[in-house]
Amino acid sequence: MKFLSFIVSVIALIYNEVEAIKLQANVGELFTYKIEPQLFNWTHQVISQQFRYRPSLRSYPDLPSWMRYMYSHEYHAGFLYGTPPESAAGKDLSLDVVALNRQNYETRHVVVSMFVAHKFPTPNVVQMKINNLNWVHFMDPGRVENLRNIFRNDLWPNSREDLSVVFMESAVNMGGRLPLRPQQREGVIVHVGSFAQFSPRLMELQEEVRPLYKLPSCTYKRTSVQKIFENVGFKLDWCAFRMVGMESPTEILYHSGKQSEQQMTEDQRQQEDRWIGIAREDVPVRNYIDEFAFAFAIPGMIFAILIGMLSAVLCFQHNKFSDPHSEFFFANIFHICEESCAPSASNDSEADDGSESSSNSDYPMASTVQMVQCSDSKSNQPITTLKNLKDPNFLLDNISMRSQSPNNSFYQLDCGNSSIYARPKPPPYKGGTLGRNGVDI
Repeated sequence: MKFLSFIVSVIALIYNEVEAIKLQANVGELFTYKIEPQLFNWTHQVISQQFRYRPSLRSYPDLPSWMRYMYSHEYHAGFLYGTPPESAAGKDLSLDVVALNRQNYETRHVVVSMFVAHKFPTPNVVQMKINNLNWVHFMDPGRVENLRNIFRNDLWPNSREDLSVVFMESAVNMGGRLPLRPQQREGVIVHVGSFAQFSPRLMELQEEVRPLYKLPSCTYKRTSVQKIFENVGFKLDWCAFRMVGMESPTEILYHSGKQSEQQMTEDQRQQEDRWIGIAREDVPVRNYIDEFAFAFAIPGMIFAILIGMLSAVLCFQHNKFSDPHSEFFFANIFHICEESCAPSASNDSEADDGSESSSNSDYPMASTVQMVQCSDSKSNQPITTLKNLKDPNFLLDNISMRSQSPNNSFYQLDCGNSSIYARPKPPPYKGGTLGRNGVDI
C-alpha cells in the first residue's frame, strides 16, 4: 500500500511539472525574480502563508554563491536576487523550485533556466543606504525606476544611457541591527553604477558628506539634495553615502572595500584562491639560545657596572672618611678585653683555694650581698651580719662618713655600740652592664 502511494505521488509530481522558464542575467547587474503561486498554476490563497517554496541549483542542495532566496510575509511571495560575478559569465544555470501547499500538502515543481550574459562591470559606483525601506521594496520595478531617475535627471545626467542597480542587500544581512520597533524598516543597501564620469554635483555632494565618514550612522544629517530623495520616498543615511570610481580618494576606496577588487586581475584572484603548503624544512625554527643570551647579557652588564661604581666609591673614598667615635672604640677595644679577662683569672685561682670571703672583699661588685663583721662593746665579741649592696640605706642612711680624705678610703659603719671600717662604694658606671664577674663590659 505504501509503495502504491509513493508511485502515485511521483506520477503526480511529474505531471504537475511546468515547462522550464528561461531567464537572463547580466554580469555586474542586479538580478531579481519573484516566485508566486501563479507560477505553479495556483490561483487563490485560502490561509495566510499557505505556500512555501524551496529553490536550489539543479542536482545540488543549495543555490549559487552569488544568489540569495528570501520569503516576504508582506508580499506572500519568495524572491531570488543577486549580482552575477565575472566568473559566471557565459554559463547556463538550471534551478529547481519546489512549492508546497500547506492546506492540502500538494507539491509542485518548476525548472527555471538562466543564462548569464557577459558584461563589463561599471567602474563608477554610488553606494547608499536607505533607512525607510526594506529589501523587498526594491523588488518593485517602480521604486527602482524612481531611484534611477533621480541620478539620471538631477545628480548624474551623463549616466542616462547605462545607469543600473549593481547591488542590493538588506542592512541586517550586511551587519546592521534590527530596529527596536517591529513597525520600523530594517533599511537596505543599494549601489548604482555607470561607465560615465561623476558629475560636478556629485563631487560637491561627496565633499559635503566627507566629514561624516568616521560615523557609523547619522539619520539627523541633512544635505543640499535632501528634498530630491524625500520627494520620491527615499530617506538616506548620509554617513553611508560613498562614491567609488577610478579616481576616487583612498579613504573612500578603503571604506567601500573595493580597492583590492579594482587592482587585482583575474589571474591574481585565481592564484589567491589556491592554497599551497610549505615543506617541513622550510618552516622557520626559533633560536631560544640567542634570546636567552640577549635577555641576560644586558641586565648582567648593567649589574657589573653598578658593582664597579659602588666598589670604586667605597675603596677610593674610604681614606677621606673620619669618625672620632669609631677611632676611639678601636683604640681602646684591647684594654676592655684585658680588664674583662683579669678579674676572671683571679676569681678562678681564689675559687680553687676556697677563699670566697676574700674574693668578695676584693671585688665588692661580684655579689649583691656583703658580709660585715661588727664588735659588741658589752661582750667584746664579734658579730657577723649580711648587708645588701643594692639597698640605698646601706651607704646613705646607716653609713656615717668619718672621713672623706683621699688618704682614708674606708667608710666607718655603725654596728650597734661599735664601729667597723668597710670598703667604699665603687664609682658609678654609666651605660654599661654587669657581667658574670661584676665587670663593666
